[in-house]
Amino acid sequence: MRHSLPIAPQFYVTAPQPCPYLADRMERKLFTALQGDTAEKLNNALSKQGFRRSQNVLYRPSCADCAACLSARIRVADFAPSKSQKRVAKRNAYLSRSASSPWATESQYALFRDYLDSRHATGGMADMDLFEFAAMVEETPIRTRLIEYRDPSVHPEADDDPYEGLRAVSLTDVLDDGVSMVYSFFAPELMRNSLGTYLILDHINIARELGLPYVYLGYWVPGSDKMGYKAKFKGVEIYRDGRWEVLTHPDDYSADINPMSVDPIAEQVARINLPDSQG
Repeated sequence: MRHSLPIAPQFYVTAPQPCPYLADRMERKLFTALQGDTAEKLNNALSKQGFRRSQNVLYRPSCADCAACLSARIRVADFAPSKSQKRVAKRNAYLSRSASSPWATESQYALFRDYLDSRHATGGMADMDLFEFAAMVEETPIRTRLIEYRDPSVHPEADDDPYEGLRAVSLTDVLDDGVSMVYSFFAPELMRNSLGTYLILDHINIARELGLPYVYLGYWVPGSDKMGYKAKFKGVEIYRDGRWEVLTHPDDYSADINPMSVDPIAEQVARINLPDSQG
């Protein structure tokens, strides 16, 4: 009988392109494929090392001249809402939450398109059509949930509501140590309700319900107004220099990173800890 040895994942680097967070900078990403029987273990292991999932790819920033992007997560046990966050939770308490398998719908896409057009009209996802949106939602080799937030006072078949009562959506991975918010969007007319903050608050509740210690938020970027809200949650940790550390004073972190502090790609890959089954 022949025995096949597990194959270690191969890592690649994208070509430079304009950074979506900091003006006049270029970004590159280090990435690997997420597939096969070991996808779950690989996703769990690399998420703890600052990687993020997009469909069947795991990636993290690997820019030649900058190391400003820092992976962020909330330690649930250390979180306590601020007064303003309590107001946000109360303001959005009328929304009903439901979770399902990742399956794209036209009402989700309608909400997604209006969200992009109002907030990210020039971003990399601006031209995403329905089929690409469906791929983003449905192409996942791991345990992923689609979490919808609806206004229960709106009938799903109401003619005057293109979202069918839908007000916010989060594509969320369930890891062995937390929940990871892969991508979230919401009705732009409810921006004043701070729905982005509310989704994070509710994911803290979800993590507690599941008995998981962390909520993974994606990247926090000092100097980027788009990412500033992530630093306002008590219990935030950031991944830097190969370890997680408590984010104490956000103003102490600078987006002006010395290029000499950015390690070569080969050294970055050599320091990645793979699960045992990956070789």
